[in-house]
Amino acid sequence: MALSKYENNQITPSSKVLLTLAKALGVRTEFFFRQASVELANIKYRDHRSLPQREETKVLADVTEQLERWLELDEIFPALASPFTLPDGLPNRIASWDAVEELAIQLRQGWDLGLNPIPDLIDTLEARGIKVLITKCDGHKRFNGLSATQNQSPIIVVGRSWSGDRQRFTLAHELGHLVLGGILTAGLDEEKACDRFAAAFLVPKPMVIECLGQKRKWLEPQELHLLKHEWGMSMLAWATRANELGVTNQSVSRKLWKQYLGAWKALKAEPGKQYPPEATCFFKQKVYSALAEDVINEGKAAQMLNLSILEFHAIRKKLSLVGLKKEQTHKTSEENLNESQDCH
Repeated sequence: MALSKYENNQITPSSKVLLTLAKALGVRTEFFFRQASVELANIKYRDHRSLPQREETKVLADVTEQLERWLELDEIFPALASPFTLPDGLPNRIASWDAVEELAIQLRQGWDLGLNPIPDLIDTLEARGIKVLITKCDGHKRFNGLSATQNQSPIIVVGRSWSGDRQRFTLAHELGHLVLGGILTAGLDEEKACDRFAAAFLVPKPMVIECLGQKRKWLEPQELHLLKHEWGMSMLAWATRANELGVTNQSVSRKLWKQYLGAWKALKAEPGKQYPPEATCFFKQKVYSALAEDVINEGKAAQMLNLSILEFHAIRKKLSLVGLKKEQTHKTSEENLNESQDCH
């Protein structure tokens, strides 16, 4: 009853209650006084059929909270990135898988990415006006990602707990929704088309042929593992890509699935070293830029980064002259200790 009255502005929570609510929700108390409001439109999830409604609500709440901080900063300090626009000359109708492949290449060329691996996909998207958010709410690994718009500005969200290759495929898949939305003919399923676009955007067809050859009788797991770390696309996605482009036939694909791929998918983990997750930097960079230009003070910067003032000071101190001296002293002590242990 009390919560209902708070939400309907019938009573105001005390400072003690606010602190308790903030702790329970994992936000700063300033969250309750934020003026910016967010309404998401055109929400499209990547494979969330098993995501319970309660977990979906958590994801959207976390995304909304992050976007509110974005909007507040945008109002104080105008955006550094250009508004999102697609390159000129892209087709306005897609009627085949070949056309999806070609569109991925055209977009790469329009963004001056060439055909080589994209080392930092989040940075690539943020530099082109897409807000990328990483949420801590993953619905017990049932949430992959979503795309949406806020005042016509595109947003892509991925889960924090996934490996880097899984995150990258989700990012490319959600980019596919932004690019392919409304231009697919009736015969093409949008989710499948976005999967095909994602694979083609991460590893264009000419590069698949260059890496694997025109025809293959078998694909070694170690070979797929090396390609995964070169291109940031999973071993399973590489094997699938080889099959859909005709590099391997159905017989090879079934044998691979029986011996390796089926088990990897069931476990949701591929063997060997994992591809590292990516991180978002643009929002933090913008906060520190605003602080450097005296547009905001330390308290506001800490609030926007969802940190306490003590946590914020500790982070800044690490790169100060005092922090560097302490770090160097600590390293020297460790080196002396290691040398002493070596002598003994």
